[in-house]
Amino acid sequence: MTVENLLVEGKESIHSDHAKIILADLLNLNPLEMLLHLDDKVDNDTITKYRNEVRALKEGKPLQYVMGYTNFYGNKFIVNENVLIPRFETEELVENLIKLINKYFDSDIDIIDLGCGSGAIGLTLKNNLPSSKIDMLDISPEALEVAKENGKNLSLDVNYILGDMLENVDKKYDVIVSNPPYIKEKEEIEKIVEDNEPHLALYAKEDGMEYYDKILKKAKNNLKDKFIIAFEIGSDEKEDVINLANKYLENIKIISKKDLSDKDRMIFILSNNLINE
Repeated sequence: MTVENLLVEGKESIHSDHAKIILADLLNLNPLEMLLHLDDKVDNDTITKYRNEVRALKEGKPLQYVMGYTNFYGNKFIVNENVLIPRFETEELVENLIKLINKYFDSDIDIIDLGCGSGAIGLTLKNNLPSSKIDMLDISPEALEVAKENGKNLSLDVNYILGDMLENVDKKYDVIVSNPPYIKEKEEIEKIVEDNEPHLALYAKEDGMEYYDKILKKAKNNLKDKFIIAFEIGSDEKEDVINLANKYLENIKIISKKDLSDKDRMIFILSNNLINE
């Protein structure tokens, strides 16, 4: 069977773009390069793997889980059913946080990524701020193993902590960053997300505020004198998160930012003495 034969077969069952992407990946080519190899013969092992991946996609499994990885901020990250698939909005959070860190801090700072999942946030920060010291924490041992594998693949030296947000963390940080679970328990979400991605990393009690409250309640014990807290938020949660920040913290400036879809998506909490220095 040729590459073209197999591609035609795949397109009969799934979206043509997905059919191209997974076959090109199995052939270690990009989709454009694959067009130059349509007449090549495909070995039986690859045919079997391709058909299995087509079947998985047809049955509703996300493309990233089928392929076993996703791209985030220019790097490849392993993902599986134990971690959320990093979204583009989270890249925007990281991009904005890096700008703030470069503006207000020297390079040698302490950062913790709470609920790190695949490690996309913390490892990307380490990759772009190599002098920083990064702790990455998650309550899920399985998620932490994925993060460790990604750290190893990227040759990045960070510290991994198994725990529930800041509950058992005594260290003080310049920066706390988190994309915590924030979907309300009864909120409707895409079926492909609900059926595949870990609910532990998706849903939060207290109308989505459970983990923001948990982090902010203890944050002052884990922050240095000058600090930044960075959150990804649900598009309708800006005011609630701001209210929690003002409830637990004093002498702060709060910056909210929209994502490229014009939705409220990021909250940055900065100590006034950091800004006014």
